[in-house]
Amino acid sequence: MKRIYVIIFNCILSICAFAQGWPANYGGVMLQGFYWDSYTDTKWTNLESQADELSQYFNLIWVPQSGNCNTTGNVMGYLPVYYFDQNSSFGTQTELKSMIKTFKDKGLGTIADVVVNHRNNLGVNGSWVDYPSETYNGVTYQMLPTDIVANDDGGATKTWADSKGISLSSNNDEGEDWSGCRDLDHKSANVQTIIKAYENFLINDLGYTGFRYDMVKGFNASHVADYNDAAGVSYSVGECWDSNSTIEAWINNTNKKSAAFDFQFRYNVRDAVNNNDWSKLNSTNNLVHDVNYSQYAVTFVENHDTQYRSATETLDPIKKDTLATNAYLLAMPGTPCVFLPHWKAYKQEIKSMIDARKAAGIKNTSTYTNMANSQLHYANRVEGDHNMIVVVGFDVNTYVPTGYTNILSGYHYKYFMENKAELAFADKASGTYSAAFDVTVTAASENANAKLVYTLDGTNPTTSSEQLASGSKINISSSETLKVGLLKDGAVSSIITRDYIVKPFTAHKATVYLKDPSWSALYFYAWDSTGNLNGAWPGNTVTDSKVIDGNTYYYKTFDVNSAGYTFNIIFDQGSGKLQTVDLGPISEDTYYEISSLVNGKYSANDITSVVTGIDNITTNNNSVSTNNAWYNLEGMRLTAKPTQKGIYIHQGKKLVVK
Repeated sequence: MKRIYVIIFNCILSICAFAQGWPANYGGVMLQGFYWDSYTDTKWTNLESQADELSQYFNLIWVPQSGNCNTTGNVMGYLPVYYFDQNSSFGTQTELKSMIKTFKDKGLGTIADVVVNHRNNLGVNGSWVDYPSETYNGVTYQMLPTDIVANDDGGATKTWADSKGISLSSNNDEGEDWSGCRDLDHKSANVQTIIKAYENFLINDLGYTGFRYDMVKGFNASHVADYNDAAGVSYSVGECWDSNSTIEAWINNTNKKSAAFDFQFRYNVRDAVNNNDWSKLNSTNNLVHDVNYSQYAVTFVENHDTQYRSATETLDPIKKDTLATNAYLLAMPGTPCVFLPHWKAYKQEIKSMIDARKAAGIKNTSTYTNMANSQLHYANRVEGDHNMIVVVGFDVNTYVPTGYTNILSGYHYKYFMENKAELAFADKASGTYSAAFDVTVTAASENANAKLVYTLDGTNPTTSSEQLASGSKINISSSETLKVGLLKDGAVSSIITRDYIVKPFTAHKATVYLKDPSWSALYFYAWDSTGNLNGAWPGNTVTDSKVIDGNTYYYKTFDVNSAGYTFNIIFDQGSGKLQTVDLGPISEDTYYEISSLVNGKYSANDITSVVTGIDNITTNNNSVSTNNAWYNLEGMRLTAKPTQKGIYIHQGKKLVVK
C-alpha cells in the first residue's frame, strides 16, 4: 500500500507541475531574440554563435515563429502555412535544431513562437481554404475548410466558400477576428489533434523548451491549458494585449497553466519616461504588484510590436531612458524579457544589471515596497534572497538609503544592496572591452571594517591577497580574470568572478569571399545600419577572383572603421533572379559557399575555418594544455577546455574542436 500511495503522490506532483504555466520562485531572465525584420541578427547560425555569452546571462530565449510560411520573401513568421516543415526566413530546420541543441547544452532554453489563432493557406488557384498535407511520425495531418470558423473575416470567407460549394465550420470564432489569415476553430477535434502533434514536434523533435502563444485573445484560453498539458511544458506565455483585469482573467481561464506578458507594466514604464514623470511607475495596474499573479508575469519594456519601425509606422515606442527602463525591469519581480536591440546597444550595462539581480536573488514571486515616489525619481525595495533597492529618475543621487551600499550606477539609475547581504560586487560585467577601463568593487556588509581581496590571475583570493576598501577601483588594461572576495573577521567569502578581454579596435578591411557558384552572373549586395554600401539592388557585379587550394573564390572588400561595426551581404544573380538569404553580420574576412535552395532562396555556409587553414585538434588531444586560457570567438573566457564543437582561441591561435 505504501508503494501505491507513493505512486499516487508522485502522479499528483506531476499533474501539479504541468498545472504551472510558469515556475514559482523563478530567478531566470529571458531574451527576446528578435525584433521586426531582424533577418540577419536572428539568423539561427548567428544566434548559435553567441551561445556562450547568451547562456551566461539568460535562461530563456524567445525566437520568432520558425515554420515554413510558403514564401520566397522574408517574413517574420506570423502567416504560418506548414507546421512540420521548419525552414524559415531565419534559416533551415537543420540550423534551427543545431541552435536549439547548442543552447540547451549550455543551459539556455528556447521558447517557440506558437501561432495557432490563425493559419495561412496554400492559395493554389486562388483558394482561401486549402492546407498542406503533412506527415509526422507516420501519421498524416491536414486541416480542412471545416476547421475554419464560420464568421471568419466578418463573413467574407463564408461568402467565398459558398460560391465554391465549400462548407466551413458551424462554430463562430471564440474571440477576436483577424483578417490576415483564416481563423481556426479550436473546438474542432481535427484542429486540436494537429496542434497537439505540432507542439509535441516542437518539444520532442526540435528541442524547444516552451511556448509563447501569439494573439491569444482570438480563441478560448482553455485550449492553451489543453495544449500545454498535452505537450507537458513548464514555460508558457500568452500575448494577451489588453487591460490588466483582462490579462488576469485570461490567466485564470487557462487554469493558471500559462503566464502572460505584463503589458500594463510596460505601459507604466512608457508613460513615466515619455512624460518625464517617474511617479507614473507607482501603479498597481500591472501583474507584478499582485502576489497572486507575479509568478505569471513576463515583464518587458519594448518588443517587436511596440518598437519604432519607420516614420510611417511609429507604433508606440519608449523614446528615451532605455538604460533606466531596463534597470527597473531587471530589478523587479516577474520574469524580465530583455529586447534584442536593447541588449545589442547596452550589452555591458545590461549584463551588470543581471549580475546584480542574481546577486540579490530576485525571483518572479519576490515582493516589493515603494520607498520614494516623485516626478523626479522613483525607488522600490525588492525583497529577494537579499533586499535590493532600485532607484530611477533625473536626480537619483539625491536618494541615499541607510543600511545599503550602492553597487551599480548608470544614466538615471542606481542599485543599492542591503548591507546584511554580506557580499562583494564588481560593477563591470564579464566580456570584451575595446580599451582599458576601471572596475569599481564594493562590499555590502554590516561590518564597517570589511575589506575586499582580489586576484587577477584566476586564482581564488585569500586573506593574504591584495586588499582594497569598498568603493575602490581596479584598472583593467589587459585580458584578466578578476576574482574578488569579501574579507571579514579573518575569512574570505562571497567570491565573484569576472572574465575580461581587452581587445583594442584597429581599423581594417573585411573581405567577403564566395566560392565560385558557377552562375552566369554574380552580384554582391551589401548594407549596414546606415543603408546600402555598394548601390541599389542588385548590388555590384563581381569579377575579381583568386584561387585558394585549387578553388576559385570571388571577392569584394569593405572598410571596418569603428568598433562594433558590422555589415550584411546577399549574393545574387541579378534583379528578378535567384539570390541567397541575408548573410551576416560581418566584420572580418569571411568565406562562403552556396548551399541548398530553401523557400526560393539559397543558403550559404560560412566555411572560413576550412579555407583559412585553422589548426585542427580534437578534444582528446592531450598535447594542448588545458591549464592555459580558452576563449570563444566573442572573447569570453571559458572555465575549461571546450567539449562543444566549434572554433575557439587558445594560446593565441584559432583552434577547431571537432
